[in-house]
Amino acid sequence: MVDLRVKIGDLELKNPVMTASGTSGFGEELAEFFDISKLGGFLLKGTTLHNRDGNDYPRMAETPSGMLNAVGLQNKGSDHFINHTYPKIKDIDTHFIVNVNGSTIEEYVELTEKINALDKIPAIELNISCPNVKEGGMAFGVNCPAAEAAVKAVRKVYDKTLIVKLSPNVTDIAEIARAVEAQGADSVSLVNTFLGMAIDAEKRIPLLSTITGGLSGPAIKPLALRMVWQVSQAVKIPIIGMGGIMDATDAIEFFLAGSTAIQVGTVIFKDPLSPLKVLEGIESYLEKHKYNSLYDIINNLQM
Repeated sequence: MVDLRVKIGDLELKNPVMTASGTSGFGEELAEFFDISKLGGFLLKGTTLHNRDGNDYPRMAETPSGMLNAVGLQNKGSDHFINHTYPKIKDIDTHFIVNVNGSTIEEYVELTEKINALDKIPAIELNISCPNVKEGGMAFGVNCPAAEAAVKAVRKVYDKTLIVKLSPNVTDIAEIARAVEAQGADSVSLVNTFLGMAIDAEKRIPLLSTITGGLSGPAIKPLALRMVWQVSQAVKIPIIGMGGIMDATDAIEFFLAGSTAIQVGTVIFKDPLSPLKVLEGIESYLEKHKYNSLYDIINNLQM
């Protein structure tokens, strides 16, 4: 029997497969397709302190090897999540993790304090890397002092597992990872989307209302793998890898590069069953190669 359990800080996952925030709503949507309790974790849609309507349409565009999005963290705010969403998901047998967003450090802290009070939410993913909002978001994740300030403030009020989501739109992502580790992050997740653009040549206009948006999907996988490997050489905390994972082979590559767990994202729009298929494929790979534990391959790249 292959042992698929992994630990992220104090959080033990039954297996390393999670959904990426923003790709599966708040759980109920994907639950229509399969039993989401089979997953190790579920990253909820980006949540903010107050209601956000998001960006104007159009805010999604297909590209040859992925997709651009500029949704802008549309959600109904923390009170709606606490009063309406949380009661529906709290007893499902998987770990629900809230993707925490803010325009200021004070908003991050206030939202974190609210989430900290929820018994069945064992971790947050502090999003300092969203490229699709005008204030906050990626502004906190592109230099060390800003990243350190956000993580330090949140760490003071949060006593569960703190995952920090990193932006790839930086010069040295390993430097940012070291900075947030020093301020108390239990784990880092990477990468968020790359800033990109698409144009309608006939109409001579951008395809997104915001002009630029976040690129995800297969196109970014080689870049994401490189960044995961670089960060794995720089920090001691667990890494949650993501970026263009379409199948189990992609996931295995992220483990070899240094990820302890992975998030499946864009492919869910194409195939809602993809997280389950990735999980089954990982187990088959380990059995085929006679590994007893997932830890046998994590950061086990032969150089």
